[in-house]
Amino acid sequence: MNPILLKPSGNSTSQLVLLGQAKEHIAARDYYQHIETLWETVAETLEFWRSRTDVLLLEGAGSPVELNLMHRDLVNLRPIVHLQGRWLLVSDIEKGGVFAQAVGTANLMPQEARSLGLGLIVNKFRGDLSLFSTADQYFQKHLPDLPYLGTLPYRNDLQPESEDSLCGEAEEGGTGAAIAWIRFPFVSNSQDSQPWQLDQGVRTVWVKSVAELRSAKPHAIILPGSKNTLADLRWLKASGLAAEIAKLVHQNAHSKMPVVGICGGYQMLGDRIIDPTGSVGEIGEESGLGLLPMVTRFTATKSVTQTQACITNNSESDTWNTYEIHMGQTQFHSHLTADETGDGLVKVVDKNGDRRDEGVELNHIWGTYLHGLFESGIMREKLTNLAKIHRQQRGAIPWSTHQQKLYDTMAILLENHLDLEPIRQYLSL
Repeated sequence: MNPILLKPSGNSTSQLVLLGQAKEHIAARDYYQHIETLWETVAETLEFWRSRTDVLLLEGAGSPVELNLMHRDLVNLRPIVHLQGRWLLVSDIEKGGVFAQAVGTANLMPQEARSLGLGLIVNKFRGDLSLFSTADQYFQKHLPDLPYLGTLPYRNDLQPESEDSLCGEAEEGGTGAAIAWIRFPFVSNSQDSQPWQLDQGVRTVWVKSVAELRSAKPHAIILPGSKNTLADLRWLKASGLAAEIAKLVHQNAHSKMPVVGICGGYQMLGDRIIDPTGSVGEIGEESGLGLLPMVTRFTATKSVTQTQACITNNSESDTWNTYEIHMGQTQFHSHLTADETGDGLVKVVDKNGDRRDEGVELNHIWGTYLHGLFESGIMREKLTNLAKIHRQQRGAIPWSTHQQKLYDTMAILLENHLDLEPIRQYLSL
C-alpha cells in the first residue's frame, strides 16, 4: 500500500522497503539524502493509481506542518499538491487545544497547499456536544476560507483494528480464562488478537515480563509477529520469558501449555534463525525456543501473499481471508519423519487456486505464517479446546461481519454529525 516503507531494525536504522521489495538498511540521517530520488517513486505510484481509480484516498501521517521536516515530507502536503487534490484537516479535541491545532496548522501551510483545503473536522468529543455548539463561530472567524464540517462524538464501541500496538485498550479485553500474547519491543500485526473479543469466557492479555505472564495465569501463550525477529528473540531470552515459556510448556505432562507462533513468533519456535546477509537487521544467527524442529533462513525476497484459509474441526468447516507478509523461509530438519514434523495447521488456497498445507500442528505447539488466523471462530474454538478452556462461547458472527457492521455504523455517525456536502460536491456524487 505504501510506495515507501521504513521498517525499524534498531540502532536508529530502518530497512527501506521500496514498492514492496526490501532494500538496504539505512540510518535516518542518510535516508533524508535520498528524498528526491524516493519522491520520483512516490509520484509514479500516485499517477499509476490516479489513472485507475475513481477516488484516490491518501492517509496523512502526523502533522502536515512540522516546519523543520516539511522540505523532506513525502506523505502529507507534497502528494496532495502534486495531484492538485483536496485535503481534510482532522483535529483531535481529546488532546486539548483544538482551536490552536486547527488554526495554527492551516495558517502554517504554504499558500499552494492552503488553497486546497476542503474542510475541517473535530474528532473525539466526549460529553455534551451542545457545549461546543458555538465552535463554528470561532473557526469561521480565524479560518474564513476553510469550511467547518462538524464535530464527531467519541464512541468507545467504534474502535477499528489497532495498528501495530498503537492502541492497547483495543487489543485487550474479555473475561474468563486468559490467553497471553507476548508484547515484543518490535511487535507487528498485533491486531491478530482482536477477533478473540467476539467470544465470551476468554480474556486477551498482553504481557512483556515474567511477572505479568505469571500474574495472567494463562491457559495458552501466543507469540505474534515481529518487525525484527532476531532482536525480539534476544529480548525474549534476556527478559526471562523464553525460559518461563519453556517451563510452562513442560511442567505438566498431562496438560501441556499450548503455544502458538504467528509469523515472526512462528520462526522463534524453531531451533535456529539465520540471517546470513542482514536481510532484516544485523547479520547473525540465534538459537530459537526449540519447540519445533525447524530452521528459518532470511533472504532478500519478501513473501507477500493473500490467501484463503480452510479448516474442518469436529465436522464444522470454515473458509476465511488471511495473508502472509514475511521474510525468511522455514524448513523442518530433513531427517525427521512425518510424525516428528506434525500436520499442517490449516489448508490455504492461493490466488491461483492451488491448495496446500500451511503451518504446523505438533501436539500442543502451533506455528503459522498466516495473519488473520483467529478470524475464524472454529480456529479459536480449536485452540480453547486444546487449552482446556471449557467456558468459551464463540461469537455469533464472523469477524469479517463484525468489522463490516462497525464501519457501517461509523458511516452513519459521519452522516449524522458532519456536513458532507462539500465532499460530495468535490467527488461529484
